[in-house]
Amino acid sequence: MKATNYQHKNIRQENNKPGVIVIEGHIQGLANTRLLGREGIPVIVIDKNDCVAKDSRYCKKYLKCPDYLNEEFIEFLIKMNKAFNLENWLLLPSNDHAVYNISKNKNILGQYYKIITDDFEVVENIYNKRKLLQIAERVGIPIPKTLIPEIENPRKLELGYPLIIRGNQGLSFYKKYKQKAIIVHYSAELERLWDDVLQGIHPEEYFIQEIVPTDNRTISATVFSKDGLVYTFWMGIKLREHPMFFGTATCAQSIYDEDVLELSKKLIGELNFTGVCEIEWIRDKRDGIPKLIEVNPRTWLWVGLAAECGINYPKIIYNYIYNHQLPEPINYPIGVVWLNIYTDIIYSIQSILKKFFKPQDIMKTYRNFIEASWDKSDPLPFFKYALLINNFKINR
Repeated sequence: MKATNYQHKNIRQENNKPGVIVIEGHIQGLANTRLLGREGIPVIVIDKNDCVAKDSRYCKKYLKCPDYLNEEFIEFLIKMNKAFNLENWLLLPSNDHAVYNISKNKNILGQYYKIITDDFEVVENIYNKRKLLQIAERVGIPIPKTLIPEIENPRKLELGYPLIIRGNQGLSFYKKYKQKAIIVHYSAELERLWDDVLQGIHPEEYFIQEIVPTDNRTISATVFSKDGLVYTFWMGIKLREHPMFFGTATCAQSIYDEDVLELSKKLIGELNFTGVCEIEWIRDKRDGIPKLIEVNPRTWLWVGLAAECGINYPKIIYNYIYNHQLPEPINYPIGVVWLNIYTDIIYSIQSILKKFFKPQDIMKTYRNFIEASWDKSDPLPFFKYALLINNFKINR
């Protein structure tokens, strides 16, 4: 990696406020940058790629960093701290690998930065999806029927088809196989996968689940908690996502679901989690029960929608770290729509052609919505995103 040029030794602080290092400047990083910058909090954006947040008026400086999972990333953070006098600045990651590496090196980084990321033992229980599912099952939280393989390439499965193969460490699986998950429709297709795409995969790298019959809409419960106790929450649902049925949101909406919230609180309590996280669920059509999908111990893609509804998670984190303030739950508006228009148009057309959605249902969401990257007082990232979107698809 080309060495970073640390030529400017100080980042101006407004009102003597310590600043925040926003780690990864994609859509959620852009939202974090704006939500903090509007509060007069200085923001540095770092990313291993080019990104949209670096062009925000609220970004004081952008630096390209090593891959988040490498040891060089930790060294980079320490050198940056010393070069720019960033003592007591807050690290705010919105990438799974960054969260994992920061938690693993929390004792070292804590000598230089404020850290919201939870301890490694907690983070490991979340990112190791097999551990997470076992914890959930132990305390009675519903999960899809799951097979934890003990041998390579099991040929006979006790699950019916279709089924889904998911990586135990999601991002690592995606990097290796270019898919977040793989849907298998029949046994002959599974045989071909073992012999081709997944040849040589080790049992600890993946697990196999049934595909739960649902309306194909992922429910997200997001919380701020301390030592497992939830202080505030916000909930949303993915109306459209890519890849369809288990991907990234292109259109989402604020909701409230009491069953999902109570299950989320139970899980967060068992994990003893501190910080902001997103818990993803799907509701089973067969019995109406929500089933756990995964937990993301960080801000998520559409964190800006929560802020539009009155729950500003980056500000909540900042006030907790520096002012020891704990938030209170609020009544937020239901039915507020968020769109990532560049990606949603593409996948909406695809879903119409495949008859997953009717055109009139999609058009309803375009009547009144919050756009993921648009801000009339900060317009440049919106236009930059159009240029970068293909690169994001390739590298993220």
